[in-house]
Amino acid sequence: MIKLIAILLSLLLVFGLGEPVMAQSQLPQITEEQLQKGDELTKKAFAATDKGDFASAEKYWTEIIEKFPQNPAIWSNRGNSRVSQNKLLEAIADYNKAIELAPNATDPYLNRGTALEGLGKWDDALADYNHLLELDPKDAMAYNNRGNAKAGLGKWDSAIADYQKANEIAPNFAFARANYALALYETGETEQAIKEMKNIVRKYPKFADMRAALTAAYWVSGQKGEAESNWVAAYGLDRRYKDISWVKNIRRWPPSMIAALDKFLKLK
Repeated sequence: MIKLIAILLSLLLVFGLGEPVMAQSQLPQITEEQLQKGDELTKKAFAATDKGDFASAEKYWTEIIEKFPQNPAIWSNRGNSRVSQNKLLEAIADYNKAIELAPNATDPYLNRGTALEGLGKWDDALADYNHLLELDPKDAMAYNNRGNAKAGLGKWDSAIADYQKANEIAPNFAFARANYALALYETGETEQAIKEMKNIVRKYPKFADMRAALTAAYWVSGQKGEAESNWVAAYGLDRRYKDISWVKNIRRWPPSMIAALDKFLKLK
């Protein structure tokens, strides 16, 4: 039985949720057959996620929850599958349960914050990121996401500080660098913003987000050839950037960048 408990506890750590809240003596009896079935379902859930079949992933996670309801990682993973289907309120309920089971784990706070951002609940998202950073002051993703929440509130200078902190902790965190460049553009630091975008593209030539951003920035500054060249690359990499609604509501670029890209797209 000790071996079975050790296996179950290891699942919590593999999923990145830290220490479980239940002591070994409190865990229910788990059979080898139950663990094997849980492992099979977990593999199916991750395989469905990899294929973009989030509805099936949710179904598998639900089956696993029925078997292991005290495992916070499973609740958090089902929440992720629900976020991917834009089922944000249901996802938040899952993250709430994960936090109830493992209050000192960081992942559920990060994931819940992202879902709250999707609902436009910026202050609630900030509270989650702030608490996460109390638990782990070196979490680059938390700084990046807190910057996003501050951007949602129009606090661009404060957002820039968070993006810089994320970059300091994780220099290769490309999206934090991208968000920093976009925020610079929003605050009128156009020249520095374009310089940052160019540096990012130099290091990551297939980064569609920055290709599209350069398209917009170059277009409004009158550098039509550079704009067209970057657009060919951006559109070839990710066609969603042609949908200004997606850029505004899902990718959530700053208003000035959205306006610049919109000017370019309306002439295409």
